[in-house]
Amino acid sequence: MIRVMVVDDQELVRAGFVALLDDDPGIDVVVEADDGAEAVDAALRHRVDVVLMDIRMPRLDGIEATRRILAELEPPRVLILTTFDTDENVFDALEAGAVGFLVKDTPPTQLLDAVRAAVRGGAVISPTTTRRLVDHLVATRMRRDTREPAGLAELTGREREVLELLARGCSNREIAGRLVISELTCKTHVSRVLTKLGVESRVQAAVLAYETGLVRPGAAEIPPSE
Repeated sequence: MIRVMVVDDQELVRAGFVALLDDDPGIDVVVEADDGAEAVDAALRHRVDVVLMDIRMPRLDGIEATRRILAELEPPRVLILTTFDTDENVFDALEAGAVGFLVKDTPPTQLLDAVRAAVRGGAVISPTTTRRLVDHLVATRMRRDTREPAGLAELTGREREVLELLARGCSNREIAGRLVISELTCKTHVSRVLTKLGVESRVQAAVLAYETGLVRPGAAEIPPSE
């Protein structure tokens, strides 16, 4: 059973997500919160697997709430909720450690699939936003001198291959298929990549890969993950 927390300051919107999620026999909404501060407190008291987090809320916004929740030991996966996929705050949320984001009018089946993908360790980013994400990262890199982190030099050749495919949005299954390895071996490589780079999520690893120039935009579009 996947344990979920729904965070949104609009009661009607929150109730809609809760009803949809609770209707799935494999998902249980165990707690709700109407702002970021309440969400951080609830995350400490309830062990959940996934948090659906609104960005714009009073007292404490979803970005800072995400940072605080992910600073805890064994934190849940955080999926950001936003009204528009053009919300620039999405980039800050992803860099804060969120595994992806969903627009609030996402079709029900896609929302449920996203929650399951998050639990499996997948990144959930729409195809239109991945293009904008890459452009944003490239522009950021051009504005500052981004030095290659020490952890990048520690990656083996195979781990670099895994990181490149991960940054292009490939799921573990797709990476395993392209590199002709088992999914279990792929998961091990991904775990080692995250550890060596000192990041918490696949999205943060992808951000680092683009910021350092390991992966360049234009070679291939990033497909949606899992």
